[in-house]
Amino acid sequence: MFKVGDKVVYPMHGAGIIEAIEEKEVLGEKKQYYILRLPVGDMKVMIPIANCREIGLREVIDRASVPKVISILKGKSTAMSSNWNRRYRANLEKMRSGDIYEVAEVVRNLAKREKEKGLSSGERKMLENARQILISELALATELEEEKAQSLVDSAFA
Repeated sequence: MFKVGDKVVYPMHGAGIIEAIEEKEVLGEKKQYYILRLPVGDMKVMIPIANCREIGLREVIDRASVPKVISILKGKSTAMSSNWNRRYRANLEKMRSGDIYEVAEVVRNLAKREKEKGLSSGERKMLENARQILISELALATELEEEKAQSLVDSAFA
């Protein structure tokens, strides 16, 4: 159970801060919801408290875990299928896991592939989405502004 003010990650959307816990009636059913504000993109999301485990809602990593994320970004890319469809599905699976280290792998692998061979429009969109998710969590973990967290990610590829 999270509380107001907690920094959490909503897989496939990014990191945010729980602003409120409210009871809402949706489709005739009353449920409790976390009201999550995602700073990147300034979006608000309602997450049913009863489903937060299945959704994969988790706490933001701590500051001590950030160097591991950066080292993954700087690391060698892992073997990926040459079939774009299999590669896309494997990367999507990693992103759905909500695990920041797997998201970092997706960013690294796609960014390196983009430099070497270019990406399809679907993979380019996935790379951008994965970068935003990564940046949002790094920004909250390090208490940096979005631009500085973006620079942190970009510098890993420099």
